[in-house]
Amino acid sequence: MEFVKDLEDRMLFAVPKKGRIYQTCIDLLKGCDIHFNRSSRQDIALCTNLPIALIFLPAADIAKYVGDGNVDLGITGQDIVVESQVEDKVRQVQELDFGKCRLCIEVPMHGEYQTLDSLVGKRIVTSFVNSAAKLFAPLDKAAGKKTTIAHVSGSVEAACALGLADGIVDLVETGESMRAAGLHDIYDLMETQSVLIANKKSAHTDLIDKIASRVRGVITAHKYVLCTYNVERKNLAATSKITPGRLGPTVSSLDSHDGWVAVSAMIAKKEKGEILDKLTECGATDIMVMAFTNCRV
Repeated sequence: MEFVKDLEDRMLFAVPKKGRIYQTCIDLLKGCDIHFNRSSRQDIALCTNLPIALIFLPAADIAKYVGDGNVDLGITGQDIVVESQVEDKVRQVQELDFGKCRLCIEVPMHGEYQTLDSLVGKRIVTSFVNSAAKLFAPLDKAAGKKTTIAHVSGSVEAACALGLADGIVDLVETGESMRAAGLHDIYDLMETQSVLIANKKSAHTDLIDKIASRVRGVITAHKYVLCTYNVERKNLAATSKITPGRLGPTVSSLDSHDGWVAVSAMIAKKEKGEILDKLTECGATDIMVMAFTNCRV
């Protein structure tokens, strides 16, 4: 009872308890300066610096918990939001730029059925029953057939080889497990990634906005680095085109070198090599790149 009382005034934040995005989510929370201690068997952890309780749940259940209002905020996949049929109950606060994959129809590479239309009226196995049903419903109606959609959790790829299905609907990230099972994808239902979602009726809107701002800062810090360099003022226009920053580069005069300025600007991390080459060609010197762990933009 005492523990339940501790949750009363806290915002409940659902996080995947395990799986492929678990550690990325934990790193994101740390980057957002959300402090907590969790033992390996504990599914609830109280934050020590914010009025938040972290609830560790299976990723597939998080969208429903947020949609039903059992928790205020959660991290899950866009595919799970659609599959859980809670789009009208939650708002997508922020795309998180990880957990990217595609929800696809897969069939045996040399099988009889190689198009979406050819699978109408056949057998589909998936853990995304609602998404598959939504796709095939109008096709079934037009063809006057009934596609059988069966739910299987776990190793869906084995269904075709075992003779349980003519095709499957599953997530594809790199495609390695799909190809290893002798399958290939023939149709994309959607592209998906991990997202931060909130219950539309949550009373903790201010705290949700604060966490969303921190999340955006962490994501930006992962994408950008800070570039600083010195350049003659006559070449500033050229280098500013290379490093425009978000609103513009920060420029200050160098007292010890008349006609020279110091410049700093955020640049895309993945483009830093090309940017440094171009700055050098424009006469910039003392070029440095520094990473940062968080920011506000």
